[in-house]
Amino acid sequence: MALEAIDRRLAAGGVVLLDGATGTELQRRGVPMHEKAWSAAALSTHPRVVREVHEDYVRAGADVIVANTFGTNRTLLERAGLGDRVRDLNLAAVRLAREARDAAAGGRPVAVAGSINIWDAPEDEAACRADLAEQAGLLAEAGADLIALEMMVATGETVLALEAARATGLPVWVGASVKRAPDGRIVLLRDASPLADAVDAWAPLGPAAVLVMHSVPEVTGPALRDLRARWSGPAGAYAHMGEFTMPNWRWTGMLSPGEYAEEAARWVALGAGIVGGCCGLGPEYIGALAGRFRP
Repeated sequence: MALEAIDRRLAAGGVVLLDGATGTELQRRGVPMHEKAWSAAALSTHPRVVREVHEDYVRAGADVIVANTFGTNRTLLERAGLGDRVRDLNLAAVRLAREARDAAAGGRPVAVAGSINIWDAPEDEAACRADLAEQAGLLAEAGADLIALEMMVATGETVLALEAARATGLPVWVGASVKRAPDGRIVLLRDASPLADAVDAWAPLGPAAVLVMHSVPEVTGPALRDLRARWSGPAGAYAHMGEFTMPNWRWTGMLSPGEYAEEAARWVALGAGIVGGCCGLGPEYIGALAGRFRP
């Protein structure tokens, strides 16, 4: 039902609101970040706060909330000494998001996305495929409505992630993280592939949406132009603000919620039908987006 409502809104030219950051919001609320697993440990140590963060995003107006699974892939959890918790933590993350949705949505359709990243993926392709397939399967089993591939920073690994996520039968949103290269081109963070070329490689695999995410606001607009030149399907943007020094976020160079909403309005004018916030942006930013884009 939630996905049908999202699809109808996008088809009608409306704006779908994604939530804001989970990890940095947990940190802001006093939850200590794990030195290797970042916000994943909070699923065990502070589950109530994780659920409250999701609830606050729903109340702020989010149509899609992302479960706290960015840091729950096997490779990362094994490095953190939590390799025996892969299944438990992934299932718990989606459960907490679903509980929050049920508690706070008041009958409004809200979708739950499971997050997968490739930042910590194994270098060996077979191991990478196994890692991705395991987590995608767990997110689907837990009841996620869609899978959000986040911080897609390299073309080839994103192809593997797309294949694994699509195998679940769930819709898949691809979130590219980009920067401006010295020659002015917009490129992926890790392998420096031009975004336009990366989109050409991903499009045949059938993503339901492609977004620019975890990128600074000033690069997000130009990236959307490049994205729109190669991708005619649903598109979106959710930027970050501040700086990360593992394991903590620093809130520097922040726009106000109202200023961010004005930036988002420019992204919508460039073809973004999905907008939200990434690291550094909390419920007040999603509330500002709701005030700007909701009738």
